Amino acid sequence: MTAQLDAVVREAAEHVCPLPHIPEAVSVVRRRMRTVLADWNLAPDLAEDVLLVISELITNAVVHALPPAALRLSRAGADGRHTLRVEVTDAGPAAADGRPVVGPCEAGEHGRGIGIVTALAAECGTRVHAGGTTRWAELLAV
Repeated sequence: MTAQLDAVVREAAEHVCPLPHIPEAVSVVRRRMRTVLADWNLAPDLAEDVLLVISELITNAVVHALPPAALRLSRAGADGRHTLRVEVTDAGPAAADGRPVVGPCEAGEHGRGIGIVTALAAECGTRVHAGGTTRWAELLAV
């Protein structure tokens, strides 16, 4: 029984990181998560896909939502199926009262993030709850 429990504990891992509400948050958190993914011994191509999903979801929270925000990265494995889940939770959509967007917006540079996440993820979605909004994506590790 103890051996089975130890195996389950090794199969599941989670990392939570608060997100500063500044444009530099994307690169800072991306570097931190690169280290976590390396510790998890992911294949380099999968790690790059996960980092791209992380970048897109964080950018969405920093540009379009209210603070505070946090990233939750987790992995789980059971029955030969391994998944990586990326969740970014923020306080909800920014008010439409003319508050400035963080950083300059160049035409044509924005609006592709959710499409990128959808293309890379096995599943993704959005959950609105009392604490704000959580955008999530799951990637399969084969």
